[in-house]
This record gives sequence, structure tokens and C-alpha cells, in this order.
Amino acid sequence: MGNQSIAVFPGSFDPLTNGHVDIVERSLKIFDRLVVAVLHNPQKQHLFSVDERVELLKKEFKHYGKRTKVLSFSGLLVDFAKKVDARVIVRGLRAVSDYEYEMQMALMNRHLRQEMETVFLITNERNSYISSTMVKGVAMLGGSVHTLVPRAVEDALLKKLKRKK
Repeated sequence: MGNQSIAVFPGSFDPLTNGHVDIVERSLKIFDRLVVAVLHNPQKQHLFSVDERVELLKKEFKHYGKRTKVLSFSGLLVDFAKKVDARVIVRGLRAVSDYEYEMQMALMNRHLRQEMETVFLITNERNSYISSTMVKGVAMLGGSVHTLVPRAVEDALLKKLKRKK
């Protein structure tokens, strides 16, 4: 590892959207390596299992080779970040409404681990209205999500939702 800069990009990624992909691509212009951390939250009802989400993300980011790693985690993000040798958390901001919550989280993370920094990347305007929740809603109602998610995710969504009906 040495002096490589490593950042963590956490999320539920249920499902991965083009907004997430954009944040990963832009993070790799800033950091040497990025750990995409899929949150395992048993209290939340997810469409895709943790393993399914990890597999979809690994497929999507495999062309970056060793620069990206996709792992799942539960518990405190700062503990996970320390385990993977990261001192920076990357978060994407879509709107001002995201900022207040994200700022509280960033301050709490720094309270829990002093050397932890959070970097906010403002979304690309073409992705500003995309959220995993909206993507699921549109897909469940039979709308096209073709321009909102990567191809493999679209295929997985369609397959998953056909099974649910």
C-alpha cells in the first residue's frame, strides 16, 4: 500500500445507478484506489441481496482492475474504513436536501475517528434526479430505466421484477 491514497465510497447500491458510476469514475481521478462498500443493513428491505449487489458492482467496475475493490460491510463505516486502510469517505450530493444529513454523518464519523475526512462530490446534473428508490419505482411500474442504470443492472432489475410479479 505505502503512500497510495485510498478512499471508501459507501452505499446500499440497491440498485447501482449511473449516478453512482459517475461518482466512482470521478473519485478515481482524485484517489489511487477506491473501495466501493456495499452496506449490509438487515433492518432495511432490499430488492437485491448483499451478494447480488456486490456481484453487480464487481462486474461494472472490473475494468478498473486493482484500482477498485467491492466489499460488503455492516457496523460502523469508520471501523470498515480503518480495516481497508482508508482515511477518506466519498459521498455524492444530488441536492441541498442531501447536504444536511451528509454533513451530520461526516461530523459523526470524524468524531468517532479523528483522522477521517469526508469528500463530497456534486452530482453531474444529468444524474441529479436519479436515486435507487426512484429507479426501483419506475422499474416496478414498467417504465424504462435504460438511461438510469448500467446495462447489467437493467437486466438484473428486469429479471428480478419478473420473478416478483
